[in-house]
Amino acid sequence: MANIKQTVKLGVFTLAIMNVTAVVSLRGLPAEAVYGMSSAFYYLFAAIVFLIPTSLVAAELAAMFQDKQGGVFRWVGEAYGKKLGFLAIWVQWIESTIWYPTVLTFGAVSIAFIGMNDVHDMSLANNKYYTLAVVLVIYWLATFISLKGMSWVGKVAKVGGLVGTIIPAGLLIVLGIIYLATGGHSNMDFHSSFFPDLTNFDNVVLAASIFLFYAGMEMGGIHVKDVNNPSKNYPKAVFIGALITVLIFVLGTFALGVIIPAKDISLTQSLLVGFDNYFRYIHASWLSPVIAVALAFGVLAGVLTWVAGPSKGIFAVGKAGYMPPFFQKTNKLGVQKNILFVQGGAVTVLSLLFVVMPSVQSFYQILSQLTVVLYLIMYMLMFSGAIVLRYKMKKLNRPFRIGKGGNGLMWLVGGLGFCGSLLAFVLSFIPPSQISTGSNTVWFSGLIIGALIVVIAPFIIYASKKPSWVDPNSTFEPFHWEEQPAAQVADKTATATATAGTTASATANESVASPTGNAPSANNSNNSGKAPNIPPKG
Repeated sequence: MANIKQTVKLGVFTLAIMNVTAVVSLRGLPAEAVYGMSSAFYYLFAAIVFLIPTSLVAAELAAMFQDKQGGVFRWVGEAYGKKLGFLAIWVQWIESTIWYPTVLTFGAVSIAFIGMNDVHDMSLANNKYYTLAVVLVIYWLATFISLKGMSWVGKVAKVGGLVGTIIPAGLLIVLGIIYLATGGHSNMDFHSSFFPDLTNFDNVVLAASIFLFYAGMEMGGIHVKDVNNPSKNYPKAVFIGALITVLIFVLGTFALGVIIPAKDISLTQSLLVGFDNYFRYIHASWLSPVIAVALAFGVLAGVLTWVAGPSKGIFAVGKAGYMPPFFQKTNKLGVQKNILFVQGGAVTVLSLLFVVMPSVQSFYQILSQLTVVLYLIMYMLMFSGAIVLRYKMKKLNRPFRIGKGGNGLMWLVGGLGFCGSLLAFVLSFIPPSQISTGSNTVWFSGLIIGALIVVIAPFIIYASKKPSWVDPNSTFEPFHWEEQPAAQVADKTATATATAGTTASATANESVASPTGNAPSANNSNNSGKAPNIPPKG
């Protein structure tokens, strides 16, 4: 009889599209449009040294530990120990927390452009108090919805990804092609150099944020076992997904550069302005509010998905004894309520920084760069950790392996990812010349102090942890170096038990041989054959 419960396997193209949907976001296109033709160089460079290595390394690590929880905490912890493993998952969670104000700022701008009055819409989009209100209202609404359970959010996220990202991306590219084909004036010089002027560091700083455009591809590694012949088909899906992603980013960025002069590009508003200019060109301005609603819906759907997502990782690790019991509290639906409230408090504080920043755009850029800095710390630990594990756990089965034999290809792929992440990490601290960030003192202090606080915090928490923090219901599996001593203790216990059993058996045999059936005693030579001494009654 045929096996009815056959596992459904993902096709190569299906997995590729899943990766594209997980990674592609249009909100960052204006940041690269200021570079013109050279933006394509940055996209391709980041794909080669970051996107593809991330996908392949995460696939190997996810397959290695498919039966053990912990995610990046497990991956890095197995290589470097629990402290750095905790740092990795901590920065991953905090990075996502800092990310919310930036993505919701984009959502607030989208909502502002729902109106039909361009002057009013532009003024509203640039109003920091309006933006602050929208960010806080939408974020806390998403948090309270998450506390009610996330079973239905998946459907909203799927529709939001299609309506708010994939369709607008395709539409933007098609509009750009129509505009050029019908004689529209291009604000981008297509004859300019593909290679940027790398002698001027200011010209490459803003492009460092492109690495975060590709962040999240490591999540696709969990599907490596869902593909037939993963050693062959998973890399295919990675390269197809990477190609589609790069094409969307490159062509979408070009489409914005064509319709908006580089000097007028705004990080928060230019995507909506670009659509508005294209719709006006084809005499369909009524579509501007429609696309604004679609983009806002895409942002809000994404936030709904992510509000509870990254916090689940730190929650699982916390229950294993790495976070105080306060952070392990859940509501009746099992949702990590206290972590969500703390996360919401952090988002609120960051959002209030609007009042000290010179503009919404500078606030947006500083927070965006801080998320890049923090996320890249995690990636550097992941890439180098994958190489270390080739030597620490070389005998462990790897259902998906980079390279058939030896470690050369892992050194190449992991090394590329690490060096690319390190380069972007360093560049992220340099203020971009194209964007007004206010005082350089505010810029450097915001990034450096912010990064230091986030990085130091997990070490303080780790040093303060107590045995009472461990949830008795936690099923977190031990690390490989903990399993070996445990096995040795088990062997010793088994040996001791066996020895005790042998002694007991011999004693029993001796007792059976005794005429009285009593166990031998210290004075049994004198009492042999006699009843035991019993104190007289009374």
